[in-house]
Amino acid sequence: MKKILIVEDHMDIRKLLRMTLEFDDFEIHEAATGDAGWALARELCPDIVLLDVMMPGTLNGLDVCRRIKSDPGMLHTKVIMLTARVQAVDKEAGMAAGADDYLMKPFSTLQVLETIYRMESAL
Repeated sequence: MKKILIVEDHMDIRKLLRMTLEFDDFEIHEAATGDAGWALARELCPDIVLLDVMMPGTLNGLDVCRRIKSDPGMLHTKVIMLTARVQAVDKEAGMAAGADDYLMKPFSTLQVLETIYRMESAL
């Protein structure tokens, strides 16, 4: 069973993602801040992280992504950024931080699932 960590400060988006993913064979975990997301990532070593960029706390999504990608215990972890930051420079910053993909809000749940399935096949 693949572990997915959703790191998103908006509860309604976390709920939508959970409802979308719970019908598949995923173990789903959630965090509402970058700090909590990083702590859970270290504890769980998830297969996939769905990560918002702009979040409250001391760590934003780019910080969390950099930490995940530099942690030797999470070399296999795929990071999909989910963000309202839609400028080309924002996407470049996400990819430079190590993101494996970058989905812009509003996204469709089908788009998220397709991206996750593509990442799963690369694991």
